[in-house]
Amino acid sequence: MKELEKYITDERTGLKYELIGDYYFLAGDDEPEEQRHIGVWGQRHGRYLRHNKKAIYAGLLISGELPDYLADADKQADELFSQLVKQMAEREGVTEALKRQNQMLWVQRMDNIRDRTTEIVNSEVIYN
Repeated sequence: MKELEKYITDERTGLKYELIGDYYFLAGDDEPEEQRHIGVWGQRHGRYLRHNKKAIYAGLLISGELPDYLADADKQADELFSQLVKQMAEREGVTEALKRQNQMLWVQRMDNIRDRTTEIVNSEVIYN
């Protein structure tokens, strides 16, 4: 009885296969990539596209590019949000010193900054 090779490569497609039991399966390097995380910003943008930009949404969905597109939008929005919150807090004097002196005032001002920043991110990235 002939011993089967542990790994083989299909010369026609270039795909590598691994012997598991009696069957060959795609080897780990050729398996599809794990899907990237889509956070709250990406989900909001996806809902916006699905309801308001149906042709774009359908094109991305059909081509299989929708998850990566939404993950990129999520990352872009999250980075913009973090950057703007930091800049606004510095400009308005909302510091750790204020937090130690008057926690309630610090919370109120940070909530205000986050609300304004959310509106900016929504208008620039999510609903654009």
